[in-house]
Amino acid sequence: MNAKFGIGQAVRRVEDQRFLVGAGRYVDDIDLPRQLYGVAVLSTHAHALIKSIDVTEAAALDGVVCVLTGADVVADGLGGLPPKFMPEDMGGPKGYRTSRPLLVNDRVRCVGDRVAYVVAESRTRALEASELVQIDYETLPSVVDVEEAVKPGAPLLYEEWKSNVSCGVMFGNKDATDAAFSKAAHVTKIRVESNRLSANSIEPRGAIGDYNAADDTYTLYSSSQDPHSMRKTLAEYVFKEPESKFRVVSPDVGGGFGMKADAYPDDGLVLWASRRCRRPVKWIATRSESLLGDNHGRDQVVYGEMALDANGKILGIRARSLHGFGAYVASAAVAPLVFALRFIPSVYDVKAFHGVNQGIFLNTSPTGPYRGAGRPEATYLVERLLDKAAAELNLDRIDLRRRNLITNSQFPYSTQTGFVYDSGDFTGILDKCLARADWDGFEQRRLASKAAGKLRGRALSFFIEQGGIFNDRMEIRFSPSGTVSILAGTHSHGQGHATVFAQLVSEFLGIPMKSIRFVQGDTDQVPFGRGTYAARSSMLGGCALRVASDVIIEKGKKMASRLLEAAEGDIEFKEGKFVVSGTDRSIGIADVAKACYAPAGLPKDFGVGLDGIGSWAAEPPNFPNGCHACEVEIDPRTGVIRVLTYTAVDDVGRILNPMICEGQVMGGIAQGIGQALMEKVVYDPESGQLLSGSFSDYAMPRADDMPKFQLELVEIPATTNPLGVKAVGEAGTIGAPVTVINAVIDALRPLGVDHIDMPATPMRVWAAIQAARKAA
Repeated sequence: MNAKFGIGQAVRRVEDQRFLVGAGRYVDDIDLPRQLYGVAVLSTHAHALIKSIDVTEAAALDGVVCVLTGADVVADGLGGLPPKFMPEDMGGPKGYRTSRPLLVNDRVRCVGDRVAYVVAESRTRALEASELVQIDYETLPSVVDVEEAVKPGAPLLYEEWKSNVSCGVMFGNKDATDAAFSKAAHVTKIRVESNRLSANSIEPRGAIGDYNAADDTYTLYSSSQDPHSMRKTLAEYVFKEPESKFRVVSPDVGGGFGMKADAYPDDGLVLWASRRCRRPVKWIATRSESLLGDNHGRDQVVYGEMALDANGKILGIRARSLHGFGAYVASAAVAPLVFALRFIPSVYDVKAFHGVNQGIFLNTSPTGPYRGAGRPEATYLVERLLDKAAAELNLDRIDLRRRNLITNSQFPYSTQTGFVYDSGDFTGILDKCLARADWDGFEQRRLASKAAGKLRGRALSFFIEQGGIFNDRMEIRFSPSGTVSILAGTHSHGQGHATVFAQLVSEFLGIPMKSIRFVQGDTDQVPFGRGTYAARSSMLGGCALRVASDVIIEKGKKMASRLLEAAEGDIEFKEGKFVVSGTDRSIGIADVAKACYAPAGLPKDFGVGLDGIGSWAAEPPNFPNGCHACEVEIDPRTGVIRVLTYTAVDDVGRILNPMICEGQVMGGIAQGIGQALMEKVVYDPESGQLLSGSFSDYAMPRADDMPKFQLELVEIPATTNPLGVKAVGEAGTIGAPVTVINAVIDALRPLGVDHIDMPATPMRVWAAIQAARKAA
């Protein structure tokens, strides 16, 4: 191990220097010569036919260069944005596959649908002109609630499909699960909601399109988590031209959380407008546009049942879910649909499971993956069921969980939903969490809260998730001067890749971190990549770097053998040096790299330069997991909740950088607390208008809402990859919502409240207390 900078060291993030002094470079920091500004005209109706669009007055305004409509999209032969995949692509039943248009030509299906696009010399003038576009709508009935959307007679978004159910997925065995329930001594039932969320990244989405007529190429600057995928989507589906004509540059990105993983109509619009106007076109979202037009997360209603025997052992679980897709199947919207079922068994030895989840069309903005992407929904259901079952059976919540945990002797463990957990120590993590949370000392704290007129509650929850999907590619390239560049197929938008990946290469090749350059986010500089989402980068990027390093070492041995005048088989690589076995003769890897660029005298089969390409696939993936606990205090007079302490014990496999891991856990918990207590995207059920369209209406946690964190990282190496890593980026967001809500219910249960949906706002809590008192 590199004692100062290598694997396992809490190296400070090298990225932070430029961010702290304001030297980061985001899309809005980029301005191109002769740049124009684009503004989209958004639908003011949730559901309506477009009778006509008149752009005459807008186009005549001084400074307006062009006004584009859906008719122009059709005339120019442009396509729309398809979903990444559908269940039928994975062998499932056929569903209704939509294509999200750049500009709607006939029928808007949500408030915020792009209807026209104004391009002008300034943003101010484009905004003025956008208000002059005259659109004649014929309004139609709308539906914004998943349960209402599947009722007979509900307004249809796609009449040709004759249903608002876009598609469905199923896991488990119905017959076996029905049989398990028939033998149950007790059945617990529950209905839970996972509220619709907005990611609200610190940097709004933005895009600059720059078409070069001289060579018929396109450059897009975009705040994207996955620039290569964006290039493919725009080239193949929107413009229907070769990818080689497109360059996507994703500079510093201020947060994404899955919301920035794929292309939006706005990305295609700036490129198309630039081609039309022969000048660059820039668009940066306002906060209102982001709340309205970004892909949202969650939005799921689940009916769950848990069958238990007389000893509290889980016999089976059933789940029936409705998941809001919004107006289009956008991005990887099907991913949460799948994971929200597959992880319901969680860390428990569930012998029978059957679950169905349906994606539902709604007159709302589309949903897509949001930090956790289905795992929080799955965890929320199973942990709520367990707490409810414990209350109904008068069992200790911890004891009920302990008797159902998968034991160490059962690994590798196959779930009823097709996963194979390779490693873990769930009982050990439980004990660590109980100790760190001082579970046994709770009663004293509860009495202190009671004396102050407050209610105190606590909860403990488990989670498990999948780290890594697909495959990816990383490249390590030495320069003629002996320094190193990492060309990353992953994409960091806050995760600290420039630091951690440099730590890995420093460990593998013995290179000082100061000699390592990190390159990402430019499809002309990085040949290929799949970006960052689904907690994939530590395993896929890290293992690919391990492979690339091994390639470089093997190549370097050939050159070192010539330089050291020794047989290649006698060359060993140790701590950054090639050494002749049994001697003190050696040469550093940087000097070998320099020699690889000699203008003459190289072996003919060697080529020029020293580099290595590595790839890795999530086949199989890894399974991060953890046990979280928290304590809350509630003022029964106002319903105000304070999260006092939050304990998280997380199995992240081999720890690459503990400081960054802890930061990821804290950030995830903050978002989970936000979902549990504050955040919700709200649409008016009658008109379909967005009611939470600003930060005055959409609440998020602030620093003073955060609890005292008690974190512990546990190293139980994964057996599915050579680094032994498991993911960490989504852990807090998966574990926190249900842990907080269960703690809230624990505090309220003495008053007769046994259920509350997220977000548990003060008004909801106060109303629940009043209703319970009235019922008593």
